[in-house]
Amino acid sequence: MSVSSKPTCRIVQPGSTYAGKQGFNYFEGIAAETVGSTGIRMHLLTIPPGGRAKAHLHASHETAIYALSGETHCWFGDQLEEHVVVCAGEMFYIPAGVPHLPANLSDQPATAIIARTDPNEQESVVLLPDLELHVPL
Repeated sequence: MSVSSKPTCRIVQPGSTYAGKQGFNYFEGIAAETVGSTGIRMHLLTIPPGGRAKAHLHASHETAIYALSGETHCWFGDQLEEHVVVCAGEMFYIPAGVPHLPANLSDQPATAIIARTDPNEQESVVLLPDLELHVPL
């Protein structure tokens, strides 16, 4: 292994964004693409007022969310039959393979740090458009 390919500590400034399959723009963070991570991805997401994702799941990968500001509604379950409101200062866990659809129903932005056990997080996204009919938005 050459010195240049040896894993090392890195600082990442969340400046650039990318469009996720889920319908949101994410600030780049820790990922295989940015630092060469092999088991984790962490990024910053700000959901604008009235913003909502597409119904989706992350195949074989867990998600952990820390809400920095605002509040986000999340419908989850096989038919998106469950509902929770995640408020600033709270953490939210989504097991691998669980369908979910987050939305910001307020008039203020909602920002969260999101970590997943997939360093290439967009590869594991499975869109579930049929489930979107189950969410009362």
